[in-house]
Amino acid sequence: MSLLDRHVAFVHALRGAGLPVSLAEGLDAARALQVIDLGERESLRAAYAATLVKRPSHRPGFDTLFDLWFPASTTGLYGSHPEDPEDGPDGPNVPDLETAGVAELRELRDRLAELLLGADGMNEFARAMVERFGRQPAGPGRQNWFSYSVLRALSPETLMARLLAEVLAGQERGGLAEKVARQRIGENTRRFEDAVSTDVRRRIAEDSGIERIARSAVRPPLEQLDFLRVTKADLARLRREVHPLARRLAARLTVKHRHGHRGRLDFRRTVRASLSSGGVPLTTFNKPRRPHKPELVVLCDASDSVASFAHFTLLLTYALREQFTRVRAFGFVDTVDEITRFFVPGADVVEAMTRLTREADMVRFGRTNYGNALERFAERYGDAIGPKTSLLILGDARSNYQPPALETLRRLSGEARHAYWLNPEPVSQWDTGDSLATAYGAIVPMHECRNIVQLAAFIEELA
Repeated sequence: MSLLDRHVAFVHALRGAGLPVSLAEGLDAARALQVIDLGERESLRAAYAATLVKRPSHRPGFDTLFDLWFPASTTGLYGSHPEDPEDGPDGPNVPDLETAGVAELRELRDRLAELLLGADGMNEFARAMVERFGRQPAGPGRQNWFSYSVLRALSPETLMARLLAEVLAGQERGGLAEKVARQRIGENTRRFEDAVSTDVRRRIAEDSGIERIARSAVRPPLEQLDFLRVTKADLARLRREVHPLARRLAARLTVKHRHGHRGRLDFRRTVRASLSSGGVPLTTFNKPRRPHKPELVVLCDASDSVASFAHFTLLLTYALREQFTRVRAFGFVDTVDEITRFFVPGADVVEAMTRLTREADMVRFGRTNYGNALERFAERYGDAIGPKTSLLILGDARSNYQPPALETLRRLSGEARHAYWLNPEPVSQWDTGDSLATAYGAIVPMHECRNIVQLAAFIEELA
């Protein structure tokens, strides 16, 4: 593969992983290659990163794909092993943890300890250890590569106590010096684990094809991460993204003043200004209009099918609570309950979701029933919606073939000043199976909202 072909394929892989790379930026990267030393791999990485990466959150995915398309050399000090047996009839006889001697493992762990303390050569050592312990036969002429077997053989996490004893020799334990040493050793341990994973991916790509491994090696950027697939680790990062969006959403939903209404007359200022014209009020002054913070009602599907989306809903409600005069949140499965009491500022979202599942009265028979939930909401909490209220419904509109209660929804949306529905499913799945997306969408405008990008687009549409 020529350098040009590799460049085009690399840019295509970045786009496939969700990184926004335009045609002009791809050309900028190609021009940058003309002014750097292509033999310097890190210079090549820096040139691509400077021209193609826009946000810090995109950098991990970029680095993963760069290591696949522009791998480092595999030759190194530890690349061969003199005691490796020759290949047998069923494929290579792979040395593993069982064939490694105690003395050899001790020597390799000693070298790893030096690297964790800051010695040079970690990447070369990691590649050699993958060659030594990461390969396992998978049939005639085939082999698999694993990070786990390398880390199991060397156990870098078990070196912490030994390294701390060396670094803190004669110093008091538990102080700042130990904290700094732990942080440095921990960071180097993660660097070694990442280097092992990188080389394993490279070897798998050589066997299976770069394109194939590239499609599964990189998670989408945070702003394109599907709400239905978020993890606990993603929630903390999502919280930072949701708060500014909540402020923008509150601004879009603010009750607008009537056209032509300039505010109430400021009588005192008008009279004072008229003194210069003999008491004739040639110029009138109005009092500044006070910004109105509307009320918000959030109606959230909390069933298992959209559990991850419900986590995101909690994040959004937490953020919106600071922007509105009043926020009331209601969760439902086949009946509805007010869950505002779980929105304690600063509470952990996962813990709040656990409490909600355990304590809230949202389930009678365990099957999602939008119709019954809407009727119970109108019956028990109908007074929550008024002319100053914005109604926000979040759910997939799948009601298990139960009556949809369309008239009830029409009445509720008619009483609210604004009403919107955010659906976490792709539009292509609307109206399939038990979905009532079109029927509900004819009453309350429904928007596909699967990630941060689509949430931001919905907010901009409200303008």
